[in-house]
Amino acid sequence: MPPVFAHGRLRLYLLKLLDEAPRHGYEVIRLLEERFQGLYAPSAGTVYPRLAKLEAEGLVTHATEGGRKVYSITDAGRAELADRGGELADLELEIRDSVSELAAEMRDDVRGAAGDLRREMLAAASASATHVEDESWKAAKEDLRRARQEWKEQARRAKDESRRAREEAQQARRQAKEAQERAREEVQRIAGQLQEQFARSGGVLGSLAGAWLGGAPAAAPAGDAAADADRASGWAADLTPTADPARDLDRLLDRFRDEVRDAARDRGVTAAQVAEARGHLAAATARLGTTFGSKP
Repeated sequence: MPPVFAHGRLRLYLLKLLDEAPRHGYEVIRLLEERFQGLYAPSAGTVYPRLAKLEAEGLVTHATEGGRKVYSITDAGRAELADRGGELADLELEIRDSVSELAAEMRDDVRGAAGDLRREMLAAASASATHVEDESWKAAKEDLRRARQEWKEQARRAKDESRRAREEAQQARRQAKEAQERAREEVQRIAGQLQEQFARSGGVLGSLAGAWLGGAPAAAPAGDAAADADRASGWAADLTPTADPARDLDRLLDRFRDEVRDAARDRGVTAAQVAEARGHLAAATARLGTTFGSKP
């Protein structure tokens, strides 16, 4: 039988279960058994070491309640779960496929057992001088009937579960794609607002590396002003948005800080320019505060 979980997939599914709710180790094992319709149940020696490893990596944490460890997912764990949303959808589908495979193997086992039982019964019947059905013969027929009924029920459950798994996997893929699109649009929107605010601040946030740190506080050369305008309009456009808007904002601020420091180091800075920069930064901060909303 192929492994139920491919390499690294059980780790991902444990994060999913803990993202649903905090759980202790035995509850995780029981939930896995339920998800597999009782056809598979991981051992404690499989689950607890992986929970310990996830905790060592900072993806989960635990608290002791009633003498048992109750595990909870951390923000880092949720971040990994979000980054692997598409993989998680595939895993859900793989789990349902595994249920179908396990059910098929059980069906084959039942067929084999039924075949052996039938052959044994035929051999016993042919060797018997009479065809009178005794109690053992009736019991054998009843066992065969029950085996067939159990196989049909298991096959039906496996088929229904596989169908639900495909539908859930498709829905999960759509949701993951929509979430990624929303995150990308949000980052692009914030980046556009930042660029607009930088331009409105008199070019300071986009061109602090330009005119007023260039040794001529009153006016910059026309060529430098044009270059500064180009930087303000396309500032940080090479930073490709990710699925994490907060991280993209940190990257924008880091880029801004680095460019200003580089300009000050290359061209020098005076006390008057620092004072002017303070005023521009205060204005930009006020505009950005309006963009992101006031504190509650």
